Amino acid sequence: MSDIPSTSEPRDQGTARPGDAEPDAPKSVASSGIRDPEDAVPESASKGGATEPGEDTDWAHPSPVPVPWLAEFQVEAPAPVRTATLWAALATGLLSMLLLGDGLALNLVMVAIPAALAAYFAAQAAGRRPRAWTLVWGIGGIALLAVPALRDADWPSFLAVVTAVALGSMAVHGGRTWPAVLLGPIGILNALVTGPAWGWRGLRERSGSSRGNVGAGLRALAVTAVLLLVFGALFAGADAAFADLLGDLVPDTSVSGGPWRILLLLLGLVGALAVAHTAAAPIQWDRVEVPAGRPRGRLEWALPLIVLTGLFAAFNAVQLAVLFGGYESVLKKTGQTYAEYARQGFWQLLLVTLLTLLVIVFALRWAPRDGGRDRKLVRGVLGTLCVLALVVVASAVRRMDMYVEAYGLTRLRVSVVAVELWLGLVIVLIMAAGVWGARWLPRVVAASAAAGVLAFGLMSPDSLIAERNVQRYEDTGKFDLDYARGLSADAVPALDQLKEPLRSCALRSIAADLESGAEPWYATSWGEARARDILRDQPVSKDADWSACSGLSNELLYR
Repeated sequence: MSDIPSTSEPRDQGTARPGDAEPDAPKSVASSGIRDPEDAVPESASKGGATEPGEDTDWAHPSPVPVPWLAEFQVEAPAPVRTATLWAALATGLLSMLLLGDGLALNLVMVAIPAALAAYFAAQAAGRRPRAWTLVWGIGGIALLAVPALRDADWPSFLAVVTAVALGSMAVHGGRTWPAVLLGPIGILNALVTGPAWGWRGLRERSGSSRGNVGAGLRALAVTAVLLLVFGALFAGADAAFADLLGDLVPDTSVSGGPWRILLLLLGLVGALAVAHTAAAPIQWDRVEVPAGRPRGRLEWALPLIVLTGLFAAFNAVQLAVLFGGYESVLKKTGQTYAEYARQGFWQLLLVTLLTLLVIVFALRWAPRDGGRDRKLVRGVLGTLCVLALVVVASAVRRMDMYVEAYGLTRLRVSVVAVELWLGLVIVLIMAAGVWGARWLPRVVAASAAAGVLAFGLMSPDSLIAERNVQRYEDTGKFDLDYARGLSADAVPALDQLKEPLRSCALRSIAADLESGAEPWYATSWGEARARDILRDQPVSKDADWSACSGLSNELLYR
C-alpha cells in the first residue's frame, strides 16, 4: 500500500551507512555519528535490533527534559554551547532591545538573522548536517518575516510571523512525518526552559576558565560605547545635517522606555538560546507512532463512499447546467436575487471541501489492504471523489466572485477564497500521493501552506481590496466608504485614484494615522512609506470634513 497516502509511514529497515559510528563504539557529545532528527532512532528500537540506515544505536548522554513525556523523543544532551552561539544570542537580544520597541518591519529580519546563526552554530557543534528541507524551512521563514517590512496591514503580517515561527521550528527539528510537522512548536516551547540554562552553563564555564578574555571583551565593549557616545555627540553638535542623519539611523534609547527595552532584551536572548538548544538537541517527533486504522471489508468501506461520490456527481451536473444555461432561469425558478444566490452557496461549499478532506483521511485509515485489487479500488473511489471535490472548489470560488460583484471585496472574503484555493491544492497533492506514494506529503502540504501565506502577504490584500472596490465604483457607482476608511496604508495608491471629494473622504482616516506617529526607518514598512509620499504630494482636501463625508457615505450606501 505504499502508493496510497497514509497517516503513518513504514520504517525502512537497513544497516548503518559507511562512516557512521559503530554500535559498540563510545559516543561522546562531540563525536557521535548522525544527529539529524530525520536519522535518529529511539533507544528502544535499537535494542530490538532494527535500525534505519545511517542511525546510531546508542546514545551515551541522555538529556533530561522538564516535560517527562518528551524524554523518550529526545536523543541526547546538546553539545557544549559554542562561543559563536553565545555571541549570536547576545546580538539577538541587543537587536531586539534596540529595534523591536518601535514597531515591526525590517527590524524583524534583522533580529532573525543572528538567531538563525545561533541555531546554525549550535547544530554544527552537535554534528548535524544541513539538509535541503532545512534550507527550505529556514529561507521560507526569513522570507515570511519580510512581509511586515513590505506591507502596512497588520493581519497578513501577523499571519506571516506566526507561519515563520512554525517554519523555524521545523527547520531546527527536522522530521518528515505528520507529527513532526504538527508538533514541532512544542519542542521550541520546551527549550524556553532548557535553552537559557544550557547557555548559562556555557557562559560560566568560559568565565571560569578564561576570566581574562571575558574581562577584556567587556572592557572593549565599554570603551567602544564611550567613544561612540562622546564623538557622536560632538559631531551631532557640530553639524545639524549629521545630527538629523544620526537621529534617523540610531535607535531611541531613552530612559523612559527602560523596562520595556530590558524585557525585549530578555525575550530576544531567551528566544535565541531556545532555538539554538533545539537545533543542538531536537525533539524527535518522527518517533511518535500513529497507529494504523483497522482495514475494513470492501463493501463496508466502498458503499458509503460510492454513494457520496454519486451525490457529488449530481451536484456538479447541476452546476454545469447552471453554467451553460445561465443564471436567469435558476433565479427565476428559485425566486432569489443574484446576490442572494451567490451569498447562499459559498459557505456551504467551503464546508463541503473541509468535510471532504476529513472523509478522505478517515477513508485512508480504514481502507482495505489485502492486495492489488484493493489498491485499485481505493485509487478509483478516492480519485473520483477528489476530482469531483475540485469541481466543488471551482464552484465555491465562482460563487464568491458573484458575491463580490454584488457586495464588494472585503478582508474576510479574500481570506476565505485563499483558504478555498489552498484546500483545492491539498486535494491535488493527495491525488498525486495516491500515484507516487505519500512519504513526501506532510512536508509538501506544510510548504504549500507557507507559500500561500507568503503569496497572500506579498499580493497586499488591502491594496487588492481597494483596487477591486474602486473598479466596482467606476462600473456601478456603489462604494462602501466606511469600510475603505478602515483599510491600511497599503490601500492608499488605489484609493488615490478616486475623484474628489470621495478621495479625501476615503483617505482622511489613513492620513491622520500616518501623521500621528512617525516610526524610524527600520520600523516603517514600504507600504507606509509609499503612502506618505503620495499624501505628501497630494494631501487630503480640507473641504472633506466630517459632515461632507458623512453625507457622501449615506448617498453611496443607498444607491
